[in-house]
Amino acid sequence: MEKPQVQRILTGKVKQVGDPHSTVSTDKPWESGMFKQEIEGGVWLSKTGLHGDEVADKKNHGGPEKAVFCYPISHYDYWKQDLDTDSIDIGANGENFAVLHMDESSVCVGDTYKLGDTVIQVSQPRKPCWKPGRRINVIDFALRIQQTGRTGWYFRVLQEGHVNSGADLELLDRPFPQWTISTCNEIMYVHKDDVTLTEKLVACDLLAESWKQSLMKRLKQQATR
Repeated sequence: MEKPQVQRILTGKVKQVGDPHSTVSTDKPWESGMFKQEIEGGVWLSKTGLHGDEVADKKNHGGPEKAVFCYPISHYDYWKQDLDTDSIDIGANGENFAVLHMDESSVCVGDTYKLGDTVIQVSQPRKPCWKPGRRINVIDFALRIQQTGRTGWYFRVLQEGHVNSGADLELLDRPFPQWTISTCNEIMYVHKDDVTLTEKLVACDLLAESWKQSLMKRLKQQATR
């Protein structure tokens, strides 16, 4: 089995795109930090993310639990076929780490990796938002991501340090092998009425608090039915 690898590291500043004079909603101005460029050489990774990287919507993106967004390179072969376009490629989802030899079925919440000088830990799947779809002009792209489970995931940073593209990810610990990113996505989006599964996932110590809150809100709603 080939080792998981961070093939590319990407960062970007917040920028505004769109035409302020347009009357078409999809062409109107919007702001995002998802337009990222590949970093050559090493870059510092802190508890809140890569040096030089920015997010526009700090309520829903960024912070210690979403310090690094990771996305499998192999998914882009699927998206090119599904969307019938060659224009979508690495970076289109706004990822910081474009990775090889790992995906949602092989990565678990709490997985702890050594990468360069750093130690990072999987915190949660990414909840699809509208911005990648706006970027590639596919209105239902977020729904497609959700339905296929090709969401990617976030890392929290346990130990800061320098990271380099092309470096292997060394798995140090896997405390919750039952909670793959795929399984978490299925509980969030498919098995919505399974109270037992939801309660078990909420009890996962290393699942990000924002995900726990979403699931607990669901449980409260179900309890009042």
